[in-house]
Amino acid sequence: MVKNPRKRQKTGKPQHKIVPLGADLRNDTSKDDEERRLENLLFGVPYAPEKAGKEILVVSDEEVEDGPHEVGREFENLLDSDLFFVDDNAGLSELNQAPQDHVQSDVDDDEEPIIPEVPESDEDEEISIIHQEIPQQPQKTKAPAWTDPDDVNVQVSLASNNRLRKLRDAPSDDTVGGREYERRLRRQFEHINPTPDWASIARKKRERGKRRRSSVSGSDSGEDVVPELLASTAGILATAKSRTIPPSTLSIERLRDANQAAPADGEIKTVAFHPSPHIPVLLTASADRRLRLFHIDGLTNPHAQTLHVPSLPITNAVFHPSGTSILMTGPRPFYYTYDLQSGTSHRSPRGLWGTTFSSGRGDQGASMEISSFNPTGDILAVAGRRGQVHLVDWRSGAAQVVGELKANTNVKSLWWSKAGAGELLGLTEDSQVYVWNIGQRKCVKRWQDEGGFGSRLFGGDSQGKYLTVGSNTGLVNVYNAESTIDLEGGKPKTLKTIGNLTTSISTLRFNHDSQLLAIASNDKKDQMRMIHCPSLTAFGNWPTSSTPLGHVTSVDFSRESEYLAIGNTRGRVLLYQLRHFSQQ
Repeated sequence: MVKNPRKRQKTGKPQHKIVPLGADLRNDTSKDDEERRLENLLFGVPYAPEKAGKEILVVSDEEVEDGPHEVGREFENLLDSDLFFVDDNAGLSELNQAPQDHVQSDVDDDEEPIIPEVPESDEDEEISIIHQEIPQQPQKTKAPAWTDPDDVNVQVSLASNNRLRKLRDAPSDDTVGGREYERRLRRQFEHINPTPDWASIARKKRERGKRRRSSVSGSDSGEDVVPELLASTAGILATAKSRTIPPSTLSIERLRDANQAAPADGEIKTVAFHPSPHIPVLLTASADRRLRLFHIDGLTNPHAQTLHVPSLPITNAVFHPSGTSILMTGPRPFYYTYDLQSGTSHRSPRGLWGTTFSSGRGDQGASMEISSFNPTGDILAVAGRRGQVHLVDWRSGAAQVVGELKANTNVKSLWWSKAGAGELLGLTEDSQVYVWNIGQRKCVKRWQDEGGFGSRLFGGDSQGKYLTVGSNTGLVNVYNAESTIDLEGGKPKTLKTIGNLTTSISTLRFNHDSQLLAIASNDKKDQMRMIHCPSLTAFGNWPTSSTPLGHVTSVDFSRESEYLAIGNTRGRVLLYQLRHFSQQ
């Protein structure tokens, strides 16, 4: 018995002769002609087709009739470039320019010859089909900024990838082009994430606006609107109606402090917004004898400029009604003006007042704190000592006193009426209200404030509807502005007496459309209320006990009442946004 037959087999001699690779490939009868042609291309083995009655199968892109073909040597003289080609993503123009000298027929004489390159007619048909598969974009959508030309040649299989099967329109769909693949992906995304309602509504409004403008002004509407907008500095929404504020709730939001970029070192004496709605500038005057200008944007409120007046403790600073200059006054018999356009400052000429300011003692005899411009800015009324009221001609620029008015006691507050012919009203120490006719230079009416004790200041709105008088006891009397200057009527009657505060009133300020009235007192902390003028009631939701008002010294609304600025004794200017007016 053989013990190790396997070892004996390994040590045995091979039964066949070792020959080089590809040497006997020609004698292998188990291979067909197609495999022999491949061996000829790869290994260089001479190719000789079988002659034992075997047939040659012609592979073509066109459909041929089933049946036997003649046995021949059709592939003997073909080049490699005719049998194979490399798809290098060449353009259609390059394919059309390929040489066709060695192209021969592979089929019978009654059939059309087969051309390896794609014929021009087939290219046109393929491109037209692709364009039909791509949906035409509506004219309303914008043209794409860039299109990849290779998307036409991309072929994506939807059936082979499980994540792409959801893009099929039918179970038999498999391969799609690049553009069609992009369209189906976009359709699937819009199906999962539909267009929100707010975007649909905005698009509909924009389309209706375009149709309305095109129907009114024709096809040249877009060319006519732009020059009109650029030819004027007026706001586009300047004609929008004011929104009615409900008496129950005030929609207000606190923003970053207006003077956070350059805080004051002392108490804020006054704050004032620029009279133009297109210039968002706020001025602040503080106890450190500096006047600062800020650009109010609601975000950073950058600091624009600082003016230092060492010789004048600024207690009152106002913009000229035209918005070209700033008037600065204080407990001195002179004033300063600052020209915003040229950036220069000027002091009032000496001897302007004669002896009415220089002679006499006490603060009243040497102060210009009580002053007021008329609505046009032509005349400046300044309260002097012993009930004198000086009228300064501001229109000429020379600051000359052109007239004087007289009251029985010292004048504590001045206000120009908007309801009549521009009368000047003055409140005296004994709570008497004088009505002066500037043209006649005389008092045409005088009446006593209701309560008749401790009236401190008064003021009205820009619409000529209301006149308010604040007292030392915290009461605020509200009058009809027309009844206060009516010469035929008697003593005006109060519309209502507001008693929300208990300390001396120091600030009274209306907003631009006379819907809001801000009253404040600097004698006690957090003494400020916002009044709803149509109902003459105070808002209950603001300010609250947590509102950091401090001792309020000055309050002002912006020109369109978007912002509310509040100055206090800590040198801060609080800034609030009124949403009722900012959302118009």
